[in-house]
Amino acid sequence: MPSKLFSPIQLRELTLSNRVIISPLCQFSAVEGTAQPWHWAHIGQFAQSGAGLCILEATATSAVGRITPGCLGLYSDENEAALTRLIKDTRTFSSMPMGLQLDHAGRKASTRETWNLPKGHSVPDEEGGWTPEGPSPEPFTQGWRTPRELDEAGLKRVRDEFVESTRRAARCGLDVIEIHAAHGYLLHEFCSPLTNHRTDAYGGDLKGRLRFPLEVSQAIRDAFPKGKPVGVRITGEDWVDGGLTLDDAVVFAKALKEIGIDYVTPSAGNVAPGMKLPKVTPGYMVHFAEKVKREANITTMTVGMIYEAHHAEEIVASGKADMVAIGRAIMDNPRWPWHAATALGERIDIPKQYARSSPQHWPAYAAVHGVTLREGDGVMSHATRE
Repeated sequence: MPSKLFSPIQLRELTLSNRVIISPLCQFSAVEGTAQPWHWAHIGQFAQSGAGLCILEATATSAVGRITPGCLGLYSDENEAALTRLIKDTRTFSSMPMGLQLDHAGRKASTRETWNLPKGHSVPDEEGGWTPEGPSPEPFTQGWRTPRELDEAGLKRVRDEFVESTRRAARCGLDVIEIHAAHGYLLHEFCSPLTNHRTDAYGGDLKGRLRFPLEVSQAIRDAFPKGKPVGVRITGEDWVDGGLTLDDAVVFAKALKEIGIDYVTPSAGNVAPGMKLPKVTPGYMVHFAEKVKREANITTMTVGMIYEAHHAEEIVASGKADMVAIGRAIMDNPRWPWHAATALGERIDIPKQYARSSPQHWPAYAAVHGVTLREGDGVMSHATRE
């Protein structure tokens, strides 16, 4: 039976060759938001992987909105020029669609890179730190900066920054925009009752708290080419008492679908201290996508320590989610889709320069597993075999 994981999926005018998605993976290696040689190496290896889509890391819409000083940005001409070169260079050897996750870190901005201790604590002024901004003037926890509360003018500015970054992304040649509304960053902060204590139209009940994220999402959808998809990473649960629930995620997903958002990726947690993390097992967040897909009737992508091919196949084949985002597993093994396809009896295109390296192209492997080698599969003749 053909693999569902390696079947195509249509998102507006974009056809993904399979449902393996490379999750946005922060690298903390930019300079003033501008991509560096590391990004060419990082994205270059993923572009050869055969995945259906690669989504570039959380990318700030302003300097203030960066998670760390090393975060990628798309708010300046220099940022845009570098990202345009990166996409252009990548497409000289790969036709893989490329997406970008747009983000504003909110009160979790101006923090240290993950490898710099103390992890997550705010960067001081003398080291280039800055004052973050958020829906309410409350720090994430002790040792973190107190954010500046966004007023009406600030909300308009942030919304306009998202739009400007969207237009830059379109000029860069990106195929997909994913809006980051999870992991405790700005749009998630507006959604959650744990972090949004406003008394104006952008606070209060769930409808009020969702207002700004929906306005931003609508503005981005309107600014991005109509034939290209826009998705949103949302929160399935806050995992803190009194926080967002999975039922809230369904409400948000329904509202996003109504304004033309094409898919959602339910994740969870990280909005406030005291998180009651469940046991982390492979696919421990799949049930978020399953419920949202069923009750909101929207295309979903799932995440959460998924690393085994047959597990990913079961998720898609059973209808729990439409796409599977692979993160740590593909950083560990940038050829993950090659091996997953082989394990599931499928073939995907790989660079001709590497054709000999795929086990499905080895004569011995083919003989043992009953694979019929095709002409041009990269198997060398006896005369040229090493």
